[in-house]
Amino acid sequence: MRIDVPYRELPDDRAEVRYLHGPDSIEWPQVPAGKTVQFECRDSVSYPGTSRRFWVHVPAGYDPARPAGLMVFQDGQWYLDPDGEVRAATVLDNLVHRGDIPSTIGLFVEPGVRAGAATPKNRNIEYDAFDDRYATFLLDEIIPQVTSRWAVAEDPEMWGICGGSSGGNGAFTAAWLRPDRFRRVIGFLSSFAQMPGGNPYPELIAREARKPLRIFLQAGHRDLNWNQFEQNWLAENLRVAAALAEAGYDFRLVLGDGGHHPNHGGVLLPDALRWIWRGPVNPAGHLRSAG
Repeated sequence: MRIDVPYRELPDDRAEVRYLHGPDSIEWPQVPAGKTVQFECRDSVSYPGTSRRFWVHVPAGYDPARPAGLMVFQDGQWYLDPDGEVRAATVLDNLVHRGDIPSTIGLFVEPGVRAGAATPKNRNIEYDAFDDRYATFLLDEIIPQVTSRWAVAEDPEMWGICGGSSGGNGAFTAAWLRPDRFRRVIGFLSSFAQMPGGNPYPELIAREARKPLRIFLQAGHRDLNWNQFEQNWLAENLRVAAALAEAGYDFRLVLGDGGHHPNHGGVLLPDALRWIWRGPVNPAGHLRSAG
């Protein structure tokens, strides 16, 4: 089916562009709001000495007899904020209510904090590392607190993970190393350029057998160091996207204008969720394989 896209003049100054949110990012009185519950995690096994908050957003109409999908969001409070750029709970409510995506529970996890430490924030340690510690932390310490209270589908095709900046490559790494649990990935302005030891993904994607992942990436023309030889965030995202294309992955790359700012990714979230969850649904209400 052909889709006609209206003509829009390209802006001259690509650093000052701001995208406007669409109707799926707005709270509507006719759409019942889901319920958000706050939790606290202390004395982590994976990250000793850290504590953090996390939130679970359960859509209206959730039916324990029909296990829901699970979407994990890094930088939880920031992605949950209804007045912020992403507004993920609002988006989930709208898309689930309309049937655009399956019934999906949102899990919003904050990065860890070390009270009293000289460098209290544990965000880059958790998100930028190329190892399975963060995925293990989610699977062993956080997600069981969700699945013990709500019915979540066991099918990994119903599990996704999303993040921006360091949270973007953190989401990618969790899915890359644990595709047995996370199959749908959204990465906004991912910080592949600052991974310790360099960005491993272009080589790994080309060398390893294709994983059963569906991946949505957003990058910015004026992201950090966009015109520099080293630490070029735009270039590293393009290298990952090129490797995914050459390896035959089910992926989509959206390029936007502007710098390292969450605006464009936040505006795209409804489309990104629709895209990663697209496809035929089996009789149990779950999506069939993306592999």
